[in-house]
Amino acid sequence: LLIHLFLCMFCSSSECKGEDKVIQEQGDVIAAEGDTVTLNCKYEATSTYATYLFWYKQEVNNFPKYVLRRDSTGAAENAQEFPKDRFDAKINKKEKSVPLKIQKLQLSDSAVYYCEFKNRD
Repeated sequence: LLIHLFLCMFCSSSECKGEDKVIQEQGDVIAAEGDTVTLNCKYEATSTYATYLFWYKQEVNNFPKYVLRRDSTGAAENAQEFPKDRFDAKINKKEKSVPLKIQKLQLSDSAVYYCEFKNRD
């Protein structure tokens, strides 16, 4: 049984000012149930303030669901529906990336996953 995970580019705001953006170049990921996958997301930020990074999951004909948030300050939060033992992400400040790791894949994990970042104003 294969699971398809699709990635799309998602700007940091409706205006996408300056060079603030996220980059998801990975494309489709195909994996089997029970596998572990890592979805890549790189970000470019003009601000030196704290950065908030988010992951969302969007299933067909549904609105995006909030999965988790990671802050450059070290704070971390997962939505109750997406427990940290299966959905986890760590900010890599050196590489400016926040890969999403999904473990013990289930068929229901098949979706579009969006990465977003926001600078603290």
